[in-house]
Amino acid sequence: MVDEAPPLPPLREVIARYGLSARKGFGQHFLLDANVTDRIARAAGPFEGRTVIEIGPGPGGLTRSLLAAGASRVVAVELDSRCVAALEDLTIAYPGRLEIIQADALRLDLRTVAAPPRKIVANLPYNVATPLLLGWMRHAAAFETLTLMFQKEVADRLLAAPRSKDYGRLSVIVQWLCEVRRLFDLPAKAFVPPPRVVSTVVQLTPRPVPAEAVDPDVLSVVTKAAFGQRRKMLRSSLRSLPVDALTLIDAAGLRPDARAEELTVDEFCALARALRARATGPL
Repeated sequence: MVDEAPPLPPLREVIARYGLSARKGFGQHFLLDANVTDRIARAAGPFEGRTVIEIGPGPGGLTRSLLAAGASRVVAVELDSRCVAALEDLTIAYPGRLEIIQADALRLDLRTVAAPPRKIVANLPYNVATPLLLGWMRHAAAFETLTLMFQKEVADRLLAAPRSKDYGRLSVIVQWLCEVRRLFDLPAKAFVPPPRVVSTVVQLTPRPVPAEAVDPDVLSVVTKAAFGQRRKMLRSSLRSLPVDALTLIDAAGLRPDARAEELTVDEFCALARALRARATGPL
């Protein structure tokens, strides 16, 4: 279902009325082009019967598109009090469908703000995009999909394959938990003010269960050690772990001269299981 949008003032007028000059401290780059925000909303749908959680809505461009696209309920999490005030126009235009929460999304458990089924849709503030994503990955199965905008270099890391320059810890952890799909790129000129980078919209679909059964904290420890010295062979890069590196490598069925960037997600999971089985104390 797509709702006919009620009359609303232009976003540039909203920005002027509420003094919403973008602030670097909030990582703000406002997306004002309705064609672009509508495209994101279409990609994130369908919305019927679901709650959409939006992080950092700013003046509400994407929020408008989500509501117009038929989102039954939108929960907008915004830290900037100026933007919270600006979003109130939308609560009047779409009565009972928009809830605004003024909070730091880094400190908020999104499972507590909406019952399932839930989707996250957001033009993320670039300065906190990766910490936000890693926090959500701890409860990835709580969300139906996550349709998110990152700077392109972060999106490239999410999608990277082994033996590529962008492959790293973020690639392993996210791909272990989700199917990742690149949707489209956006040039800097699509934003106000324009960032210095190209942006990419990515959709993550959490797996019902992770690809391999493994303790996420142990996987984090293993990937941190391996990629902390990514150009070194595993027999050297894993020496910081509390179990003999060669013992772990052998138990996982890997070569001691392999490097972190060569390992698949499944092979990192094998290392994590080997470490969990042999560690005698906290990791």
